[in-house]
Amino acid sequence: MKKHILASLILAFSGLSHTVYAQQILRLGVDPTFAPFESKATDGSLQGFDIDLGNAICAQAKVTCQWVEIGFDATIPALNARKFDAILSAMAMTDKRREQVAFSDMLYNTPNALVALNSSTLSKDMASLRGKNIGVAQGTIHETYAKDKWASEGVNIISYANQMEIYPDLVSGRLDGSLTNIVSAEQGFLNQQQGKNFAVKAIIVDNKVFGEGTGIALRKDDNQNLQLINQALAEMHKNGTYDRLAKKYFNYSVYP
Repeated sequence: MKKHILASLILAFSGLSHTVYAQQILRLGVDPTFAPFESKATDGSLQGFDIDLGNAICAQAKVTCQWVEIGFDATIPALNARKFDAILSAMAMTDKRREQVAFSDMLYNTPNALVALNSSTLSKDMASLRGKNIGVAQGTIHETYAKDKWASEGVNIISYANQMEIYPDLVSGRLDGSLTNIVSAEQGFLNQQQGKNFAVKAIIVDNKVFGEGTGIALRKDDNQNLQLINQALAEMHKNGTYDRLAKKYFNYSVYP
């Protein structure tokens, strides 16, 4: 009798564990102001490569995605305060960030660009930048690079809440240029009507500052979700899901 009861309890517990896992929610923090990676559609819904990628990861791992919108510069403190489980918001994997969070396997790797008017003489040459107003988004690697490398050389670095707030000031002439991700610049600005008179003036390379690609950030002690995400990514590369999503957004490979 006791053995029968014990067996029944084990089966019930196993069934409960399976139910909890099947209903698991993966909460993803995102700043939807960085098209084509993450932005908002006219109806307010989230859209972009990172959004599709996150939803595909959840589908592959058989968990439910829950998106939490937040300003980019607040994402790491909010993650470590357990307001969500991971950051999926075009976050570069830098040594400085690795001191605070763990990263998934690489999602993609894209160059960083200086954007200005077609007629501008701006380049990565410091003489062309000195005295100019350069817009960057707060909390990004672009802000870090510009302040570390350019500010002390007489370049005026102006930080904005997000990249989308920079473009109007670029168009109006309040800014001389902006340092940002090249894919976001192309699809979120240069390929739009407002950006028709602008171009990429220089590609900026610095692996120490910009890191080695983009990943999903997690709390350092969250090995369970790290394993779940990496396993899902590996399967998506094998079954073609990643390539299918990438081709939807990009004309060239973003995964080395």
